[in-house]
Amino acid sequence: MQINKFFLGGALILAAVVYLIFSSTQASAEYFMTVDEVKAEGTAAIGKSLRLSGAVLGDSIQYDPETLTLTFDVAHVSGNNAEIEAQGGLALVLYQAVNDPSRQRVTVIYVGPKPDLLRGEAQAIMTGKLGEDGIFYADELLLKCPTKYEQAVPEQASSN
Repeated sequence: MQINKFFLGGALILAAVVYLIFSSTQASAEYFMTVDEVKAEGTAAIGKSLRLSGAVLGDSIQYDPETLTLTFDVAHVSGNNAEIEAQGGLALVLYQAVNDPSRQRVTVIYVGPKPDLLRGEAQAIMTGKLGEDGIFYADELLLKCPTKYEQAVPEQASSN
């Protein structure tokens, strides 16, 4: 009888721990998506915590320094690194993405200081949520600008 009580108590504690782990991972889950995937999800993507990747369209960048509101559009870029390398590398893929009017696009709004690397053909990786209006509201913004680094490499190599 004593063993059954310990077994039952242990099973209840284990069930509670499993439930807490499961519920906390579901609440903080983030989905990494490309622009095409967000568009394909449609209304199912609204309100989900997402990490979105895309190529910044330079002519769409608008910044209000008084409200620290940054608005820009991103075009679809594949999330598969092997595919990007097969197409000629990140710089070429980003260039093609911003110059192809047939690519899917999403408008992004980010409130915060304007990053120095924000320019056309930069890869933006953002964390946030898609609003009912179809705009992606970013909480975090990371940028990769491969052309900036590719131009700097020969200068660094020749100075050594």
